Amino acid sequence: MKTRSTRLLLLLLLLCTTTLLTIQLSKPVRKAGNPNAIWNIVHNQCVPSMEKNNDPKPCAAVNITNGVDKGFALLKDIKPGQQFLLIPTRQIAGIESDSLLEPDAVNYFDAAWSVRSFVEQNAPGTLTRSDYAMAINSMFSRSQNQLHIHVDCIRQDVRDALRQNESAIKFDWAPLNVPLAGRTYMVMRVNGSELGSNNPVKLMANSLTGASTNMGAHTLIVVGATFSDGTEGFILLADQANRFIGNRGHGEDVEDHSCAVATPRPTH
Repeated sequence: MKTRSTRLLLLLLLLCTTTLLTIQLSKPVRKAGNPNAIWNIVHNQCVPSMEKNNDPKPCAAVNITNGVDKGFALLKDIKPGQQFLLIPTRQIAGIESDSLLEPDAVNYFDAAWSVRSFVEQNAPGTLTRSDYAMAINSMFSRSQNQLHIHVDCIRQDVRDALRQNESAIKFDWAPLNVPLAGRTYMVMRVNGSELGSNNPVKLMANSLTGASTNMGAHTLIVVGATFSDGTEGFILLADQANRFIGNRGHGEDVEDHSCAVATPRPTH
């Protein structure tokens, strides 16, 4: 009887733990602070300043050449270091937004790549294309209600792992059986010095099995690459949040806010 009671108690504790974990991972992270902070900065300060004075401040850059609905702003992250946030000037909640899949949708990863020089200007040294990573976190690991791409340096161990396993990275999605920052990602190769018409969000939605029906649970990362044959391109990494293993889909983990990959600049 005692053994049976003990088993029932253990089962009850397990069910309670699973329920709590499910609750915690079924909603976005809400850290202290205003979840509309970056949208308010871009919408209420950066865009009006650019329109009125041709000055993007407090953003580092604002591009509304094709109109506010097609524009983007670049904002220095509040944390020390070289990380910037690429933020649409159109209100878009996150990676789950249908507007990102519209036929004429802006390729925000391409926009982020075009302004990567701001990262190097603030980095502790020079960077090559394979030293950059751009990441969108899943809806379960973000603190803001506005889509933003983290543009930063890649972790050195992640960069090295991608180089060492280049032969496993194809032009179709496939699992990379090597953990990157503790997670196993689906990977895909794209050739080209720029992303251009290769929109990573659409590539994930249209060709990664199961992604289109659950976009908000996915994190998406784009890493610059120069492949062993000299071809320039990109490596796409995708992962899906999994509440049972405590994975919130935090792709930003592959980035290094200290930028150890940077090559020190020569001293004079």
